[in-house]
Amino acid sequence: MGIKGLQGFVARVCPDACRMVDLREMAEKHRIDHPDFPPVIVVDAMCCVRYWYTPENWVCGGQWKEYLAVLEDFIKAFMAAGIKLVFYFDGVVEEKKRDEWIKRRLQNNKEIARIFQFIKTHRKQPGRGMFVVPSALPTFTRFALKWLGQKTVCTLQEADFEVAACGLEHNCIGILGQDSDYLIYNTCPYFSIEKLRLDRLVTLMYSREDLCRALGLNLTHLPLFACLLGNDVVPESLLEGFWQKCLVSSPHKNTSYNRRANIILAVASYISKLPCSYSSLKHLKGMLPVGSDETLLTRGVQSYLLPGQQSPWIPPNITNCQTFSLQEQTAMCQDKEILQLAKEQHIRSENYTIFNILSSGETECSNSLEDECDTEIPGQALIYRPARQHIYSVLLESGKGGACPLVKEWFVYFGNPLQQPELIHPVQPSVPGGTPNLKTLWFAKGLDVEKQQYSTFLACFHLQDGMEELQALEAPVAAFCCLLAYLMMQVSSLSLEDLNAFLAVILCLKGKSAAQLAGLQLAQVDSRAVHLGAVFIRGLTTLLLANSACGFPFRMDDLMPWVVFDGKLFQEKYQQSHRSCSLEELLEGNDSLYAPFHNLKSFICKACMAKRRTIQSRPRGNGFITGTQQREFHPRFQQTHRSSFVPPYHSQMRGFLWRNTQPQGKK
Repeated sequence: MGIKGLQGFVARVCPDACRMVDLREMAEKHRIDHPDFPPVIVVDAMCCVRYWYTPENWVCGGQWKEYLAVLEDFIKAFMAAGIKLVFYFDGVVEEKKRDEWIKRRLQNNKEIARIFQFIKTHRKQPGRGMFVVPSALPTFTRFALKWLGQKTVCTLQEADFEVAACGLEHNCIGILGQDSDYLIYNTCPYFSIEKLRLDRLVTLMYSREDLCRALGLNLTHLPLFACLLGNDVVPESLLEGFWQKCLVSSPHKNTSYNRRANIILAVASYISKLPCSYSSLKHLKGMLPVGSDETLLTRGVQSYLLPGQQSPWIPPNITNCQTFSLQEQTAMCQDKEILQLAKEQHIRSENYTIFNILSSGETECSNSLEDECDTEIPGQALIYRPARQHIYSVLLESGKGGACPLVKEWFVYFGNPLQQPELIHPVQPSVPGGTPNLKTLWFAKGLDVEKQQYSTFLACFHLQDGMEELQALEAPVAAFCCLLAYLMMQVSSLSLEDLNAFLAVILCLKGKSAAQLAGLQLAQVDSRAVHLGAVFIRGLTTLLLANSACGFPFRMDDLMPWVVFDGKLFQEKYQQSHRSCSLEELLEGNDSLYAPFHNLKSFICKACMAKRRTIQSRPRGNGFITGTQQREFHPRFQQTHRSSFVPPYHSQMRGFLWRNTQPQGKK
């Protein structure tokens, strides 16, 4: 979160503390000074994703091929200057930041509601002023960077600490991000992603040394300074009385500055006069409201101490070298070998979410671009919950004493106030021969094990009976069919027209370049298709979770959105399908796609019929949803699989998109 208003204050009041720098020149200087160590910039990727996502369309589910091309250009610009990048992603929401996480998620809900109202009113995407990142963008950015050969790290705690520690330990030329906490950590220089000009590799560099000179402080003051302005540890609500005392006694009041700027100056003036000692910190504790946690300031200062660093404000025996041994002792999974492998894969960004579940039994999912007024489509969190329950069972069934503990979920959806986590019961999937344990799925080798991995994965989505047909397909197509069949089973309002649109996307996407997709123009945007695009993308993250739990029956690369989905293309196919266009128009006149289309459709319809779900034709024409009626909240979402339409296609999968017969590599 950083310190509210600090970077704006630096730009307005301390302009000498931020200046434009040429990263090529800094890299060259680093090579001269350290010839044995290449110049490295450590990137706080979570700060950067909204700046990286530059494709024009952002509401339709994501322009993933375009986005991949943007990331590739970003990497090439630094490679051309001989600069290596290391990307860090938040791997956990720490307990101390949960309240702030919830506050932001509830605010995001309001922003998303306004976006949908705009789309329904104007039938187009809002301007960039209402921009929100496409659903699951940070997750797939992590895998995209790995796809592009970059080193990516998924953290075991909040990313800013690990980013700052990496920058210090490896003598990096700087940190690229957009978080004022990097002005506080005593680490390498801090560069702004917001001000980066990629074509010239110049950006704004913030100098903590120059900030200290302007405020009459030294570097050891900065952690306490941050705490007394309010940060992730010390809430601003406790500091109002202290600020007022500082403002009264401050010699630096300036009527041309706003109140926040004057508070920053007043707090700096106050602490500059204090002796740098633990006794001063104890005195400051007495100025906070009666009854507040006496350890707050100590913990706040401690949170900025990187490995090997100490502070005069706290006793010398207190450092911030955080370890995870206690977490591992109390972990949901007590098998050290399993937990260690999950942890290693987590750090290397090779798996998805499972280390959090195995260690803390807790997981979360942020906002998705879902329409709370569309009463026909449940929240994606509810749609995929049955699959997650099976995945939790695979992960935890061999947990403590054989009993399967509950999983705490913080999932954002309409009707969930996020006041507390939902406690989710794992449910054993119906795997032929029984569910294998994690030791078998993760460590055993051989064709029988590969079959168990694949069948367990399919069982999480209620598709274990379709194994032979799915294995005959190319891996990305098989995974796509698995997700689409599950979606059609779970959501009874989805129609044949919706199914046709999704199938047309994967078939037509294969031959299109990022430039071709960028050139695709939409006459209008349908809000229901926006919603379905977000639901589908969240489904892909559920595939990632299942794949990680089941020992990687698929390569993670085969489950990526740029392989199977494009937001604008889906909008186009959705609108064509609901206008009852011809199959020739839907498949862009490509005769070779007709048989694959019918075969995939046949498989999905038959899989649904086996679960007593027949899919109806329900064309919507140009009947865009415009209603604003509030969705009723059904915490126990139940789908009713009743319909009268019988799918016309019963042809087999043979002959279509055969899987490569060579053994498939796994992560």
